[in-house]
Amino acid sequence: MVSHRTTEPASMSDGHAGTGESPAYATRSYEEALALRPSLDAGLAAAFGGIPPADDVRVTVHSARAEDGHEIELRLHERMETPARGSAVVYVHGGSMVAGRLDDYERLVNHYVHHTGVPFLSVGYRLAPEHQGTVPAADAFAGVRWLFENARRLDVDRARIAVMGDSAGGGIGAGAVLLAREQGLRPAAQILIYPTLDDRTVIPDPTLTEHVVWSYAGNRTAWTALLGTARGTDSVPAAAAPARTTDFAGLPPTYLEVGQLDILRDEAVAYAQALYRAGVPCELHVRPSAVHGFDWIDPAAEIARQAMRDRVRVIGSL
Repeated sequence: MVSHRTTEPASMSDGHAGTGESPAYATRSYEEALALRPSLDAGLAAAFGGIPPADDVRVTVHSARAEDGHEIELRLHERMETPARGSAVVYVHGGSMVAGRLDDYERLVNHYVHHTGVPFLSVGYRLAPEHQGTVPAADAFAGVRWLFENARRLDVDRARIAVMGDSAGGGIGAGAVLLAREQGLRPAAQILIYPTLDDRTVIPDPTLTEHVVWSYAGNRTAWTALLGTARGTDSVPAAAAPARTTDFAGLPPTYLEVGQLDILRDEAVAYAQALYRAGVPCELHVRPSAVHGFDWIDPAAEIARQAMRDRVRVIGSL
């Protein structure tokens, strides 16, 4: 997700959370999500367009096949002078579940590769509302599985593969990790940057609304685009909304970062607490006075620079 302010409708606090969405609202959300996509894509392109190009990183295109036969585009980003070897990261881009393109994220992913020397595999998963439920997470998992299957050929250690994502990509990446656990694959870590984890985060917190950059209205639209009338009900699968999982055992060590003024703060903290209770190591950062996407709103700010140093440290430690 990127900076996007929307006006909060009166219905946002009318008790919809936990009760699902009406068919009429779900249809309207589908249309709203499609209308939102161009502005989100433009925002992402602008946010990352200022990152200097990494001339020492090469990108090659590959593909993985989803369970339904769909071909998923993968891009392998590698630093040329130090072809690696050892660790690797599967990267899942953001975009509110309804937007985001590999082209727009290429400079950001190259930036991480340039600063760490660790190769990244970015995954072009299918977007809501055209593809709903667990489809995005399953597509991301197909990228994870592809890297595990091709690890020897790429000189990657299967025991040192992490999954990373920002915003919607953080939630989808966490869902892919849950699917990997079901299939007997265990990534070495998950790195979740202000992730969308819980479809029930739609009722405004009065202590946050004046600071909101990613709004409750936008969050409700995005989640309903992904889940339709199931949003807010007990039928939502954990792979689609990872906060719904009741079993955190066996999940990989986690790095989790969120802004203090982000509407996703409480769900991120709750996820970290659930990991702690399951005995899973978790490094949690709640960035003071930071909003959603703070790192690209003002990348020169010290809080953004510190966040990048922490991410580079964690990636480099794989």
